Amino acid sequence: MIETRGILSYGVYVPYYRLDRAAISQVMGSGGGRGWRSVASFDQDTTTMGVEAARLALATTDQVPEALWFSTVAPAYVDKTNATTIHAALRLDKAVSALDFGGAVRSAAGSLRAAISGSQRTLVVSSDLRVGFPTSVHESVGGDAAAAILTGSATDGPLLAEYLGGSSATAEFIDHWRIPGDSISRTWEDSFTEQAYGLLIEQAWEDGLADSGLAKKDVDTAVIAGLNGRAVERLGDRLGVVIADDLLDTIGNSGAAHSGLLLSHTLDGAEGGQVIALVVLADGVEVLIFRTTDALATGRPVCKVATEAGNWAEVAYSTYLVWRGLLEIEQPRRPPPGRPSAPAALRNSDWKYGFVGSRDVTTGTTHLPPTRAGIGSSAVDKMEPLPMADAEGTIATFTVDRLAYSPSPPVVFAVVDFDGGGRIPIELTDIDPTEVAVGDRVVMTFRRFHTADGIHNYFWKARPVRG
Repeated sequence: MIETRGILSYGVYVPYYRLDRAAISQVMGSGGGRGWRSVASFDQDTTTMGVEAARLALATTDQVPEALWFSTVAPAYVDKTNATTIHAALRLDKAVSALDFGGAVRSAAGSLRAAISGSQRTLVVSSDLRVGFPTSVHESVGGDAAAAILTGSATDGPLLAEYLGGSSATAEFIDHWRIPGDSISRTWEDSFTEQAYGLLIEQAWEDGLADSGLAKKDVDTAVIAGLNGRAVERLGDRLGVVIADDLLDTIGNSGAAHSGLLLSHTLDGAEGGQVIALVVLADGVEVLIFRTTDALATGRPVCKVATEAGNWAEVAYSTYLVWRGLLEIEQPRRPPPGRPSAPAALRNSDWKYGFVGSRDVTTGTTHLPPTRAGIGSSAVDKMEPLPMADAEGTIATFTVDRLAYSPSPPVVFAVVDFDGGGRIPIELTDIDPTEVAVGDRVVMTFRRFHTADGIHNYFWKARPVRG
């Protein structure tokens, strides 16, 4: 008997900030366009966004991944696995493998295909941070986001969407490319790219339908993702089915994450029994076809793509350029932080990456950070680990510090009282310093504090509860 496999859960993360494309031409005199693009904050990278998407994907299921695969074309590290940071933040067991699938946009679709076709419960995370030359189409059309999809079999739990089949077509031609060390991709002429993909898509589409045992009329919606907007738009019309919203007006093209983002957005609005085809144009064509189930009605994540796309604040174009390293300004006149200690990070991994405190079993007192000796107790080593990454809290007091070192001053520090116990001074993010107030509610988010000697210092910050 062939095992039915598919999607157990999914989640997406879209950064809080948006850039008005019209602001580009207002500053530069050219470029820009209509709509908005998502912008990762100065303290975010593809790894931190991947953590947030993965947390949302796992929040709606009790199934634990047996493998974690991370795909991005903008890795925080090379020569080091980025998936291990996500693994640590999710507090997965050491027996769960964590691997990077990087280097190309196609790797994201390929990792999803491999996971769907495999035998493990695999959490497939894709994330991208899109950068283009100022005034370029890639600058305005790009967007930053992350998506996570937990794949498995029907024996693991109720599938939200069953995998019916698909196909793959590969060809070598120059479309988008970037050499190691560069942060901005280059592109060949659009008409050539459209022609190159046109030689592949119809055959891949027919092969995917045949592998699924379906006809074109059986497909309710096709999700088409690819970096070349002209090819996506024009070739999508050849499929002869309804095409899902590409989210370019509200988020932008999120590259490696876009196929997972669009698939998740389509699942957000789907009903049971609908057939959804995912078509990815990236150095060839990938086709994956799913049928949604009735479990989708209760298995969707709390944070849907539409909710994420509607919950944002505007960022100035000049600020965006600084955050992306395209505009250099005077650095804070303070000594920059030193590099993090690798031995200290390893010893305190649960606290640093997982935000795990401790609870005194004799008094019930919560300690942040974790300690061996309890407050007001003579007991030593009477502690139990207490995960706090999903806890909400209330701002008891705060300060706006304009002297502390920060790539994007000022720094807002707050003392947060967590529901159920525990208090900690912690930095706030995704916030307007003029709007902070005592009593505001906050949740935790995984961020990058700074980078020194090529080592990223990851930890947790608090952000406001919104929506």
